Order: sequence, then structure tokens, then C-alpha cells
Amino acid sequence: MPFPIKICAVCGDEFELRPGKPGFANRCPTCSVADEEETTGQSLDAGNAEQNAHRRAAMKNLLYRKED
Repeated sequence: MPFPIKICAVCGDEFELRPGKPGFANRCPTCSVADEEETTGQSLDAGNAEQNAHRRAAMKNLLYRKED
């Protein structure tokens, strides 16, 4: 039974959707690998760490706020 032929949402090339393919089902393996490299290769800079600290503080305040 042949694998379904899909069209990549990023580059528009046709590819076979095989089981165990990394990435998204609507992206070809080349675009999926490139996307994964961008997200995993991202380092935490000062701005990103500062934003995460603000998010954690806000969630803590929302979760543990005492109502009088």
C-alpha cells in the first residue's frame, strides 16, 4: 500500500507521508528538520530569561493569591 502524497505547507514540494516522519504532517522532511534546528538551537538570552521570570511570578501571584 503506497504512502499518501502530501504537499509541504512551507516550500510547496510533494513528499510521502511515512510513519515515524519527524516534524509536522504538513511539512516535508527537509522543512521539518530545518524548523527543529531553529527551535532547539535557540539559546536563552537575557530578554527571554527575564520574560520567563515575569511569567512565573505572574502565575505564582494568580495561583496563590489570598482573597480577603
